[in-house]
Amino acid sequence: MANAASTATEVFETIHTLMHLFRGQQFRALRDGPAAITHMEAKALAFFARHPGATPSELVAHSGRDKAQIARLIAGLKERDLLRAEADPADRRVQRLHLSPESTKAQEAVRTQGERLAQAAMRGLSPAERDQLLDLLSRVRANLDAAS
Repeated sequence: MANAASTATEVFETIHTLMHLFRGQQFRALRDGPAAITHMEAKALAFFARHPGATPSELVAHSGRDKAQIARLIAGLKERDLLRAEADPADRRVQRLHLSPESTKAQEAVRTQGERLAQAAMRGLSPAERDQLLDLLSRVRANLDAAS
């Protein structure tokens, strides 16, 4: 029988594998679609969907990515008309970014695919088991929050 430390490590490796499978399947449709959106591009678009009018600096702070990497990412999304920039009225040097209609459709596709995959992943689990799983994961998260 495995010891507690190796079991705990296996739990997190399994969570990581599950999220990798989930995100890979969720974004495959976008990657293969007409806009050919990558995972990182989709994450950036999701940020601006949640925070319309946010700045590139806010995405840098949120993502923890390098400023130059985010600048290249945003430039590419703007070139493909997936993001639109507006100058900030208070400081014309600051760009406020918004989704284009095309990227709004892509975000909806990601959300729909995510819901479909989540339902497929939970197939065979009773509502009580789903609630128990959510409760257990919430407790693990609380433990991690307390440890930091």
